[in-house]
Amino acid sequence: MKSYELQTYQKEVFIDITRSVREAVARSGVNEGIAVVHCPHTTAGILIMENSDPTVREDTIKAFNQMIPAEEFKHDNFIAHFKAAMAGNSVSLPVFNGQLKLGTWQAVYFCEFDGPRPRRNYYVTIGKCE
Repeated sequence: MKSYELQTYQKEVFIDITRSVREAVARSGVNEGIAVVHCPHTTAGILIMENSDPTVREDTIKAFNQMIPAEEFKHDNFIAHFKAAMAGNSVSLPVFNGQLKLGTWQAVYFCEFDGPRPRRNYYVTIGKCE
């Protein structure tokens, strides 16, 4: 398992972490297997999204905000917890011929829903298929 740390500078932002996941796969030496990317935070998540047009990420944040209107809940940052639950805290990706298998327009994103935060983590674990 490889641990990564990043800092977020906005309340809600999607950060492309695909490069670090690809590097973890390359360093692992696994030819055929699975890569699991996990976020251990309850107000952040991991998503696979389109990577060529940044408005897709902006629209995704807008859609989350429309689905969950800013109103008062008993828990002070409940909205961030709920968005993280909707996004999910991990993704599993195939590894084939030593390469991460993503679609042409796909990327892996760390999704911040309660920033800015000085320290966020995510983990990449590579497993070998027998």
